[in-house]
Parts: sequence; structure tokens; C-alpha cells
Amino acid sequence: QVLLVESGGGSVQSLGSLKLSCAAAGSIINGRGVGWYRQAPGRDRELVSRISVGIATYADSVKGRFTISQDNTKNTLYLQMNSLKTEDTAVYYCAADCAVPHACTYWGQGTQVTVSS
Repeated sequence: QVLLVESGGGSVQSLGSLKLSCAAAGSIINGRGVGWYRQAPGRDRELVSRISVGIATYADSVKGRFTISQDNTKNTLYLQMNSLKTEDTAVYYCAADCAVPHACTYWGQGTQVTVSS
């Protein structure tokens, strides 16, 4: 059973924007922490942004450019990405029911984001 489905990825030029969405089955994003992670080829998965107890935090590399939000009425998590850089290229995953970063019960299948110069 697929519980988290990401969408909105694609190819964009440097300084462009994309908005990722993560549709959740039921209210699984309404509980413990939720977040967006990414993994580039040959690199470890990294936390991009998360919301926990109503507080949003961001990786230093995306601060001021990315915004995380959630709409509990739609059971959807979002990631607005502006001023994209080539180093943002990665597969982006949403995650839910996270006790601490990376320790999440539910993971999406990922969506590819490719930024070209």
C-alpha cells in the first residue's frame, strides 16, 4: 500500500522554481514530524527540511530558497523550491511519522529534480 506519493519534480534551469507535493493516505502527516529529504547520485541521503511540533527547519544549503508547508485538510505536504541551483539536483523524498530526523515510519517513492545551468 502506497501511503505517500510525491509529485512536481522535473527539469528546470538554474534559478528556476519547482513546487513538490506529497499526498498522504489518511492523516499520517498530521502526527509526528514530517519532512523532505533528498539523495544525489553517490551521496548520502540528506534532510532538506522538516516540520516538527509546528516548527519548520531547513538545511543551511536551502535556507532562504525553500519553504516547507503542509495542508492537513488535504493531507498534503509541500516544498516550494526557488532559486534552484545545479547542486539541488537529486531525488526528493517526503517522509512522515518521524520521531527524529531520518527515523520515519513512512517514505514516498521519490521524485527526480534536475537543475541545469
